[in-house]
Amino acid sequence: MKKILILISVVVCWNSAVFGLSPVDVAENTLKVNGNSEEVFYYGFAAGDELVLSFKAISGGALNEVEICELPSSTKFMDYKVKKIDNKTLHISRTGIYKFRFTNQEKSPRICKIRIQRIPASLDTRDFNSSVYWRTVQDTTYIPTEEKYPMRRDTTAQTLVERTTKIASSNIMNGNSNKDLIDFTLPKGTISWSYYIGVGTEGQRAFNKAKSGFLNSAASFSSHIPGYGTMAALAMYGVNAFNLIQGEDNVKFWFIGDETNASMFRFGKKFKCFKQGDVLNDAAQMKKPLAGKIYLGLFNDNLIEPINVTVSVTAIIVTEQNSIRINKLMKITSREEAYLKN
Repeated sequence: MKKILILISVVVCWNSAVFGLSPVDVAENTLKVNGNSEEVFYYGFAAGDELVLSFKAISGGALNEVEICELPSSTKFMDYKVKKIDNKTLHISRTGIYKFRFTNQEKSPRICKIRIQRIPASLDTRDFNSSVYWRTVQDTTYIPTEEKYPMRRDTTAQTLVERTTKIASSNIMNGNSNKDLIDFTLPKGTISWSYYIGVGTEGQRAFNKAKSGFLNSAASFSSHIPGYGTMAALAMYGVNAFNLIQGEDNVKFWFIGDETNASMFRFGKKFKCFKQGDVLNDAAQMKKPLAGKIYLGLFNDNLIEPINVTVSVTAIIVTEQNSIRINKLMKITSREEAYLKN
C-alpha cells in the first residue's frame, strides 16, 4: 500500500510539472493608438504553446480592429469595434512569429491595456525567447529584357538624279526662265553623297568618260557594293575621277536645304544655301546634310545662248538588319526579415 501511494504521488507531481505550467508574460503594456493609425508588435511562439491575449480599451472608445497574424500572412484572429478581450486563446501548431495589429481609424486617440502571454507545452519550451529580431536580406531576380543588335550592315549606292536639263538665256524678251530647280530626297541611312554638274557637250562628255573609265577599272570589279561607280566612289571615298573642262559656257548653282528658301530662289528673292558655285563643271563629296529634301538651283547668266546642264547625284546608304535577343537583367532588392534566435 505504501508503494502504491508513493507511485501515485510521483505521477501527480509529474503531471503537475508537465501539464500545469504557469503562463509566461510576453508583453503587458498600456498602449496609445493615435487617430488614423495603427500599432504593430511582433512576438515569437513555440510549437505547442497556447497564445493568450487580453485587451481593454480604457480611454477614447473602442478600437476599429484587433488582429493576430502568423507571418508571413495567415490571419489567426480578427475582431472589430473592440472594447474588451478576455483571455483569447490560440493554439500554436508550429514555431513562428506572430504580428499583433491594433488599428484606430477614428480621429481621436485610443488608450488601451494589452497583455500577451504564452502557456508552454512542456518544460523544454518554458524559457523560449519570444523576442523578434530583424535583418536585411537581399533578393535577386532576373527580368527578361529585349535588346536589338545589328545582325548585318548592308551598304548600297543609289542614284538620286541623273539628267540633262536645258536652261534658257537671261534675255527676258524670249519669255523663258533662266532658272531651273531640281529636287531630290536623301534616303534614310545616307552616310554621304556626291554630285556632278557639267555644262554643254564638254560637260556631258567629261561625265560619260569618267563613268565608262571607272567601269573598266580594278576598283569597279573589286567592290561588292551594289550600284558602285564613279559617283559612288566620290561619295564614299572622295575620289574625284572627273576632269575639269574648258569652254565658255558656265552655270551658277546653289544647294538649298528647305522649301522656303527654294521658293525664294524661284521668285528671285534673297535666299540661303549651304553650297554654291559658278562653274563649267564641278564634282564633290558631301558629308552633310544627310537627311531630308535637297534643292539644286541652277542659273544661266548668258544673255543670248541657252545651256544644257548635266546633273548627277548619288547617295551611299547603310541599312542595318537588326535582330532581337533576350537578356536577363539582374535586379537586387533589399527587405527587412524577422527571425527568432532560439
